[in-house]
Amino acid sequence: MRDDESVTGWALAARGGDERAVEQFVRATQLDVRRYVTHLSGDPQATDDLVQDTYVRALRSLPGFEGRSSARTWLLTIARRVVADRIRSHAVRPRLAATDDWQTAAERVQPRGVPGFDEGVALAELLAALTSERREAFVLTQLLGLPYAATAGVIGCPVGTVRSRVARARETLVGLLTEAERPESAGRPRDLAAAVA
Repeated sequence: MRDDESVTGWALAARGGDERAVEQFVRATQLDVRRYVTHLSGDPQATDDLVQDTYVRALRSLPGFEGRSSARTWLLTIARRVVADRIRSHAVRPRLAATDDWQTAAERVQPRGVPGFDEGVALAELLAALTSERREAFVLTQLLGLPYAATAGVIGCPVGTVRSRVARARETLVGLLTEAERPESAGRPRDLAAAVA
């Protein structure tokens, strides 16, 4: 559901203890939060934990939510902090792996054969080729449908910067797609990251 007024209304009702409003608020925003933290973190395996942490923080902070911004923008700002905190905490911990070939092991546990799987992989590859700043602006505005001004609030930069990042992300993505569709590239494996470099 994309109706920010309803979402904000549910958040305001939920802060007063309305359990049904909490349920509606979570249900209406959960897909956006899931998509955002997945793309922002770059770690699909951590998505469930990041979503849960986002809602734990949001529900704890809900009594202080005053509705000055849309509840969806407020929630995505919390999600951004959750991802940033996780990245910081993982950066200071040593990584342990039981296998030398961690990438093959990770690929083996990914679900196959589900509708949209190949498109999702292709989209993830394309988005991975973008800088993190451009990817975040693109995901928020183009995949989650957040207005540019709200995206600027979530990211903490001017609206013009968001517009510039989205425009440059589009240019890069169009270039990558054009390159992938060229006849001479049909016979060789696609390396989208190399095409950007």
